[in-house]
Amino acid sequence: MGFMDKVKAGAEQAIQSGQQALQQGQEKLDDAQAKRKADALLRDLGSWHYGIETGRDEGNGPEQIAEITAALQAHEEANGPIDVGRIPEEPPPPPPPPGAVPPPPGSVPPSPPGAVPPPPGSVPPPPAGSPPSDVPPPPPPSAAF
Repeated sequence: MGFMDKVKAGAEQAIQSGQQALQQGQEKLDDAQAKRKADALLRDLGSWHYGIETGRDEGNGPEQIAEITAALQAHEEANGPIDVGRIPEEPPPPPPPPGAVPPPPGSVPPSPPGAVPPPPGSVPPPPAGSPPSDVPPPPPPSAAF
């Protein structure tokens, strides 16, 4: 393979990667526009429901809700399901390994691997949920000796 063949192959590969990056960028832009459209429809739907509940829809609420619902369904058919804002539950902590002894209640869990220990002489913060202390903190050390 000659030098010009290598240059030509490199140029073709660069063009292909550029086209792929352009396509991915266009897909992200399309997704963002679809999400914006869905958000606007959902906001309008909520506004009309609120208008009905407060008696400020002037009788147009049910008709408007039907139109917006149809638009949302068409949007989902074209773009996939709409995220309706459900907050996912946090998974429970993993169970301890078999044979492990659980820590006593109120104990401080060990630091995770790779955690940086506090500097020597520092005072650890009080445990979460402990009552505040009535003792004021010590004054800062003075610069004059």
